[in-house]
Amino acid sequence: MRQLENGRRLVASVVLTASTACVLTACGAGAPTSHDSAAHTGPPSPAASADTPGVLPADAVRGAGEADPVDVYAHDRPGMLSPAVRRFPARVYVPNSESDTVSVIDPRTYRVIREFPVHGRPQHVVPSWDLRTLWVNNNDGNTLTPINPMTGRPGKAVPVDDPYNLYFTPNGRTALVMAERNNRLDFRDPRTMRLRRSLSMPCRGINHGDFTVDETVFLASCEFSGQLVVVDVGARKVRSVIDLPGRGVPHSDMRSLGAHHGTAAGTAHEMSSGAARAAGHSSMPQDVKLSPDGTTFYVADMARGGVWLVDAERFRVRRFVRTGAGAHGLYVSRDSRLLYVSNRGAGSVSVISFARRRPVDTWRIPGGGSPDMGGVSADGRRLWLSGRYHGVVYVFDTGSGRLVRKIPVGAGPHGLAVYPQPGRYSLGHTGIFR
Repeated sequence: MRQLENGRRLVASVVLTASTACVLTACGAGAPTSHDSAAHTGPPSPAASADTPGVLPADAVRGAGEADPVDVYAHDRPGMLSPAVRRFPARVYVPNSESDTVSVIDPRTYRVIREFPVHGRPQHVVPSWDLRTLWVNNNDGNTLTPINPMTGRPGKAVPVDDPYNLYFTPNGRTALVMAERNNRLDFRDPRTMRLRRSLSMPCRGINHGDFTVDETVFLASCEFSGQLVVVDVGARKVRSVIDLPGRGVPHSDMRSLGAHHGTAAGTAHEMSSGAARAAGHSSMPQDVKLSPDGTTFYVADMARGGVWLVDAERFRVRRFVRTGAGAHGLYVSRDSRLLYVSNRGAGSVSVISFARRRPVDTWRIPGGGSPDMGGVSADGRRLWLSGRYHGVVYVFDTGSGRLVRKIPVGAGPHGLAVYPQPGRYSLGHTGIFR
């Protein structure tokens, strides 16, 4: 358990640093950073202290206060907004993959207040490591479009090859572009997005991931080969590949994959992606999320209709938990007790207890739906999910599990970002914060 022990010491040291910073700064009493009224035309620089491994920038820990050293999400509690984001208006940014647009929603009124065009097939909206920019991943357009969270308006797109998804190393030094169709993990400059190195993957369809508790290893899903890949981000090399159990055995849940396609274009795209999947592979891993105690990775499997639990120290599959057809997105509650699983084929959300490691509730969308990707509101009271094949955004009350809104947006809404959110820095995707 050396990796986990080291990770706990690392988190504990960060807590001590945070507490010291809290005393020196009166817990974030300083004035927030000012921002331009126009959209950024390029990415901002990570803080200078990001160049020192394991050391967080001052504004990343300011105001964080006490934290549980074994909870990696301890700085994601309600009210723990970084000074870098406190002045940003609350918004929900929805990439419409089939419309090639981004819809901007005011979460107070549940209304779309703006929509702007982007390049081909936007997949996810991703907060930058330093929290100051949102990046729209234009997969087919081969660009990243920056959004200024202060204004909600886009800047000039940056050329980037095959940006299906985007992550950042915990020290802020490197952007990780998930080049899904090219089977690559591209290491890029987080400011300029200039390519530094491409790492070929020994699996197909790399698209989602998360980091170990000591922040040295990245576990990523390979959707089209039914595998997981373990990457040493410091050495920039593949450590191992995990074959999900029974990945070569046809599974009954496979027939549900096409049940809720709402557009011909969406169906064609997914069928072409599926064609890249090796014949007979019945696992299609999607989102990946580390448990609060850092011991277990939860991996959604769209084909199997549930979640795999993977040992985060030995990288071995422990067990499988069934949730519902098309299990897709994974989101941690603000108190770190629950994991929300969007079941795209079943039109439901499963609620898993981290303590029990099993579902304790299921929220169903009346009349069915296609809940995909999204995030939890800053106060933890709402879960926002895109309706991939229904052209809507779903809003759930996390206290009751009730669906409170369906908001019409463009066609093929995918990886929406609820922003701003608590946290000191972003690891990417639609909002993984530490």
